[in-house]
Amino acid sequence: MGVWRLLEVFEALSLPCSVLVNSRIYDHCPEVMDAFRSRGDEVVGHGRTNAERQNTLDEAGEMALISDCTQAITDHESAAPAGWLGPWIAESHHTPDLLKAGGYQYVLDWSHDDQPVWMRTQHGPLLSVPYPQELNDIPAIMVRRASAEDFADMIVAQFDEMREQAKQQPLVMGLALHAYIVGQPFRLRALKRALRHVIAHRDRVWITTAGEVAAHYAEVVPFPDAHPMSTQVTRACAVLA
Repeated sequence: MGVWRLLEVFEALSLPCSVLVNSRIYDHCPEVMDAFRSRGDEVVGHGRTNAERQNTLDEAGEMALISDCTQAITDHESAAPAGWLGPWIAESHHTPDLLKAGGYQYVLDWSHDDQPVWMRTQHGPLLSVPYPQELNDIPAIMVRRASAEDFADMIVAQFDEMREQAKQQPLVMGLALHAYIVGQPFRLRALKRALRHVIAHRDRVWITTAGEVAAHYAEVVPFPDAHPMSTQVTRACAVLA
């Protein structure tokens, strides 16, 4: 039920999403992807299942994992995904090269900056788009045992502080949500409070998807002329994923 509750919230608040997709969901819950597709949400590759980690595979096995996921998404969405988040955010030394070779334009695995960063691979540039480890309900709620109210307060405080800092340089704020966690009714009420706070500032921030951030950044800061990043990005962003 959690995913349907979240979809109702996203619809009510007109929030776009980047949907991180384990490709086997097409076999087990195709109606979920039908719902996100009908909204026009972005689909991001996220492996076949979170029961496997790509960094435990040899290069050929990892290539097969990426290829299988990519093909399944392409077959069902009629377009290849532009972005990737590894299962458990676990990369090998080969991952960026394999992703670029597989046609990916950006990766979410590297939580090291609040702006996109260009990466060099053997097959050309790959863009790292910020992905949240703190504003992520798995580590925050399931690992550190933050309450629903705590998590909502974190979102509000992060947003307000980054909005102030974005007066000096554009920043990307990501929010990672999992339906089985924040889709629980007692957590959803607090989440809705935080999301309403964000959209109240819709006229001053760009609420969009990870893919749109990647495309915009690549346009205004093309590789390799990526410096100074802070003066060439033209929008302050809030990314909801």
